[in-house]
Amino acid sequence: MTEDVLRKLQILAESAKYDVSCASSGVGRMHRKGAVGSAASWGICHSFAEDGRCISLLKIMLTNYCKFDCAYCINRVSNDLPRATLSVTELVELTMEFYRRNYIEGLFLSSGVVRSADYTMERLVRVVKDLRTVHHFNGYIHLKSIPGASQELVNEAGRYADRMSVNIEIPNEQSLKRLAPEKDFQSVFTPMRYIQQGALQAADERRYFRFAPRFVPAGQSTQMIVGATSDSDRDILRLSSALYQRPTMKRVYYSGYIHVNTYDTRLPALPKVPLVRENRLYQADWLLRFYQFKVDEIVDDAYPNLDLEVDPKLAWALRHPEVFPIDVNRADYELLLRVPGIGVKSAKLIIVSRRYGLLTAEQLRKIGVVWKKAQYFVVCRELPMHTIQELSPEGVRRILVKPPKGDDRQLTLPFDEQP
Repeated sequence: MTEDVLRKLQILAESAKYDVSCASSGVGRMHRKGAVGSAASWGICHSFAEDGRCISLLKIMLTNYCKFDCAYCINRVSNDLPRATLSVTELVELTMEFYRRNYIEGLFLSSGVVRSADYTMERLVRVVKDLRTVHHFNGYIHLKSIPGASQELVNEAGRYADRMSVNIEIPNEQSLKRLAPEKDFQSVFTPMRYIQQGALQAADERRYFRFAPRFVPAGQSTQMIVGATSDSDRDILRLSSALYQRPTMKRVYYSGYIHVNTYDTRLPALPKVPLVRENRLYQADWLLRFYQFKVDEIVDDAYPNLDLEVDPKLAWALRHPEVFPIDVNRADYELLLRVPGIGVKSAKLIIVSRRYGLLTAEQLRKIGVVWKKAQYFVVCRELPMHTIQELSPEGVRRILVKPPKGDDRQLTLPFDEQP
């Protein structure tokens, strides 16, 4: 590896760090004889596999030159910063060399837009095609599709990549046009549609032909920037909910706005969005995907933004005290999911366990229920404690909400036992 390639690597890896839509793979392709590498399910990009292994990938851009002048992007054409471009051969060899040294187990590849969308996309496709067909690389590949790229190139890319993504960035088209005049929703949603059509067609072919080629088996993802515009959490979650109606959309990522272009007056002056807002959006996203909540239940006209002091499920419960307390020994699964402190796994265990006898508070704790939250919203075999009806929603809130110490707020990951 030459010094020139190392210099390019440093520049392009730094330029790629603001894209968060590559947290996991969602594909489990085992090692094959004669191939190099493997892809582990749910464990790419500094995540953890089911056996506890930390798995990482090379997150890099083909080039950080870009003809667009998006206000929120560090790589915008008007910025004076070090620029670099890797050739297709350099990037392929770099990936293979890193894999052989056991530095990485996959690749996340994106790029700035140079000349045209198809010109850039064609080079990205050449990278992943060479890795698969020439070097027989069998590891995970996440490829960013360039907005405005042709269907032919997107279809070719989908045959070699495990996951593809197109970042929406801004949840409102009017705001997007103001901050990124060269972009519009059509240029973003069109390649999304191409990816979806290719994946559905490939899935249909595999029903009839066992060895039909796969097409982005890990689906697609996207990213939205939070706080760069005045869009509310309701606007963001409504768009996320609509995206999840698409069969191939696996994840929507939320990236708190970072004030990298301080000179642009179109952007907010605050240095960065509070991390707690980003965290609340991930929790609300989890409620949409796994807890059978609708967007209007989480945020509405009266509450367009998420409560930063409490998680979204607890906020909903405090606004609807008439639903509680519920009897955990009688309530159905859907109602159990509405209880703060009861997650999907806990709700399923409650349904199974109560077949053999009435559940007590101690048994609920052993099942995994977060009792310090749930105790105000449920009754069980024992005599009821002080519930939300006796304490009032304001009283429960005062008990559960600890005064924040400056910006030191305890954050919970979106995949933790959910609120």
